Amino acid sequence: MADTLQNKIQSLQQIIDTYENIVFFGGAGVSTESGIPDFRSTDGLYHMQYAYPPETIVSHSFYRANPKEFYRFYKDKMIYPDAVPNDAHKKLAELEEKGKVRAVITQNIDGLHQAAGSKEVLELHGSVLRNYCECCGTFHDVYAVINSPDVPKCTKCGGPVKPDVVLYEEGLDDKILRSAIRYIQNAQVLIIGGTSLAVYPAAGLIDYFQGDKIVVINKTATPRDSFADLLIQAPIGEVFGRIQ
Repeated sequence: MADTLQNKIQSLQQIIDTYENIVFFGGAGVSTESGIPDFRSTDGLYHMQYAYPPETIVSHSFYRANPKEFYRFYKDKMIYPDAVPNDAHKKLAELEEKGKVRAVITQNIDGLHQAAGSKEVLELHGSVLRNYCECCGTFHDVYAVINSPDVPKCTKCGGPVKPDVVLYEEGLDDKILRSAIRYIQNAQVLIIGGTSLAVYPAAGLIDYFQGDKIVVINKTATPRDSFADLLIQAPIGEVFGRIQ
């Protein structure tokens, strides 16, 4: 098994060495090695016990109807201020600096790609690090939310503060979507990592790829494994930690 994995990592290394326009599309599995649980993992949020299912709590309608309960869950289970980038985040930033990776398209909301040094990061589902007053638009950082007693209020006007995170029932940002499609359409290589490709419309973006190589790196099977030119079923941080 170790030899097989090593051979596959060598094949990934060869692809990275060969091509100059690589786009990375990632999901929750990229951050699990930084201690941020995957919603859909066996021990993830979807399998914990709450008064409401997690997918209900992080919906737009629940946020409107029960902001206090929304924030109780959100602050407890969605924000990880002490998390640090792992080898996957760091290597992607390094490959961008080398001119290999053109963009990171992520479904994650933790900001770890930017913390690792990546510049061109398209956050499909927003970020917990950005929060805005719904009345006057004033920006509030993540600690304004963490330190609020329940529902955070604007320090300028007293209005409610909402995370810049795409909740269930909300649409993705059109500008970010168009940019993601453009990067994927123009890429020579698309590396899909740490995602089960179960969340739409984000997962559907990979259909726009027209390039040479698709690489899938995920611990479990995905619906696109059969389309992959290279399939690596291993932790993504471990894989990228062995790339030069």
